[in-house]
Amino acid sequence: MSGDYHYKQHTHVLKIGRFFYWMLAFVPISFAVAILTADKTLIFVAAILALIPLARILGYATKEISLQSNPTISGLVSATFGNSIELIIAVLALQQGLIRLVQASIVGSIIGNILLLTGLSVFFGGLRYKKQFFNKEVAGVSSTMLIIAVAGLTIPTMFSFTNPSPNHIMLLSVAVAIVMAMVYIAGLVFSLLTHRDLFDASDEIRAARERPNITIRMAALILLITTIIAAVESELLVRSVEEAAIHIGLTQTFIGVVVIAIITNIAEKANAVNFARENKLDISLEIGMSSAIQIALFVVPVLVLVSQIFGYGFTLVFSMFEAISIFLAVLIINYLSADGTCNWLEGAQLMTVYLIIATAFFFIF
Repeated sequence: MSGDYHYKQHTHVLKIGRFFYWMLAFVPISFAVAILTADKTLIFVAAILALIPLARILGYATKEISLQSNPTISGLVSATFGNSIELIIAVLALQQGLIRLVQASIVGSIIGNILLLTGLSVFFGGLRYKKQFFNKEVAGVSSTMLIIAVAGLTIPTMFSFTNPSPNHIMLLSVAVAIVMAMVYIAGLVFSLLTHRDLFDASDEIRAARERPNITIRMAALILLITTIIAAVESELLVRSVEEAAIHIGLTQTFIGVVVIAIITNIAEKANAVNFARENKLDISLEIGMSSAIQIALFVVPVLVLVSQIFGYGFTLVFSMFEAISIFLAVLIINYLSADGTCNWLEGAQLMTVYLIIATAFFFIF
């Protein structure tokens, strides 16, 4: 057994799936398109397709490091790189003044992980198993964190209606961002240190533990290289998105809420569905809810603080419809997680709500 572990630990094969290996062809294709043509639509499409396998590799490398690290390091790596592509795209977009695109991608990632990812998992898992069970205590902790995220993302929006002073709004956004980051850190301490047994208690999580396939040094190198390539692809995407949106006939809001949010999280959705079909719904729910929490309580505060330092003008004032969409998504997932059981119909209902919201965003400018 130890010999097998030693071998697996030193293999250089990335087990990311054949589909993602084929998708890697879009990385050189996107570079060639950017060099040989000025067509922004082609550049945008090629870049966003190239980001799909890169997101998968980042997730894979992050998992490999987590498997070989203590819980604290594992949590920090997950927080830093778990949504790194969204963070990179957002920072580059802020540099270009595309604040609406950034806000839309944040909203899209949150509702996409809560409604679409969870809905797909519950639906496809429910097609195989009549009723599935999950740890409602763990889900309850995550649900509470999401409620805090809703408060942090909507209170500045409500405040802007009563006090439209830009200075006050910016100060409030910074203050809320700091508090949200502190709550996120507290959540990491709770789940990784003081109450780690609660999150390790389920048989599903124990059964899903894997042995590492590559060394931690190789995983770190892959993480670094992939992050650099993803940053280049994100730059191509951001620089072409305005013209591409016009040519394709989509608004930046819709591209942020639906296209970018789905593409950058497609690997997580595939993993979550696979776990649900193996009757490991605890893991599927944790993937979706943890990713949404990371976006709201980690990525958003980072963007607010970066914007404050460099003067990008990003605040936590979202449109009323965006705020309502996040509120509804969190309300529904809280109701779903209350009893610890679910079936395929509940998954279909979650996806239905997501499709309704996405369709509405198609008409919002």
